Amino acid sequence: MICLEQAAKFLSDAQDILILTHKSPDGDTIGSAFALMHALHRLGKRADVLCQDPIAPYYSYLFENGKYDTTLENLPFEPKILVSVDVADQKLLGEELSQYADRIDLSVDHHASNTGYAKQLLLRSDAAANCELMLDLIEAMGVKLDQQIVDSLYTGIVTDTGCFRYPSTTVQTHIAAQKLLLAGAQMRLIHRLMLESTSRGKVQLICDALHSLRYELDGKCAVISLMRDRINELQVTDDELEGLSSLPRSIEGVQVGVTLRQFKSYQGYKISVRTDTTVDACAICKRLGGGGHAGAAGCTIEGKDVTLEQAYQKILESVRVELCQ
Repeated sequence: MICLEQAAKFLSDAQDILILTHKSPDGDTIGSAFALMHALHRLGKRADVLCQDPIAPYYSYLFENGKYDTTLENLPFEPKILVSVDVADQKLLGEELSQYADRIDLSVDHHASNTGYAKQLLLRSDAAANCELMLDLIEAMGVKLDQQIVDSLYTGIVTDTGCFRYPSTTVQTHIAAQKLLLAGAQMRLIHRLMLESTSRGKVQLICDALHSLRYELDGKCAVISLMRDRINELQVTDDELEGLSSLPRSIEGVQVGVTLRQFKSYQGYKISVRTDTTVDACAICKRLGGGGHAGAAGCTIEGKDVTLEQAYQKILESVRVELCQ
């Protein structure tokens, strides 16, 4: 593990940097990646962002000229340095980027469950969002905060903290947000796009999710499920689904909220766990090969023959073990 100053020097000395996000990208991995890319551009370096999955068009305000179309096939340069951001495990890069999994030079992350896959790791597990750490890194590189950088970082902080509502939010998170707002981050625009704009398809899917709601373990656990056929029928993109993970946990009396989302391949389920401060979400997911934070974590149950009920019972058993600690 390296310190902030070492990571800053490494990036300041680097050339031709490719920044990798995790698959099914959320605001924190996207914000971290584009903030770093813009910062490296300010230092006169070639840098670009690569993600396995499409990035939703409502993030276009983070892109130079409002456009992002980088793919494996059209990389603008041959990367000499590979940096992953907000990626706790190399498997989260996705199958298409697996060729890079064993070649990561630097991982910048805030997940305590980081597997240490990169040659160098800059980790701050007490950061509520990876963008909180990325702000310090960019400043350590001596880059002046500009519009694109602060908008990218504020996006990550707002989305990964649920607009400062999640238990991971700290005083330092608010101080970081204040610094970004004072530097010109477009708070109203970002709040509207990230938190106050919902497609009709997503609204219907929320209704479906509530219809699937089941209470378990004396009401301490609430579980919702999202099936792929319905997601496809409503034309809801996976990035729109991220906010639904907090829905079951928000119910009065629920300590553990679980969301099961069927994969695009139909071969298993992505599981998101959200908890209050008394239950460790990371411990729940670790039993199934996942990880994350104390209040928010995830794992997967994979296999072409895995049924919803099988996945349901596996995660429920892990929740039961943790509640009995």
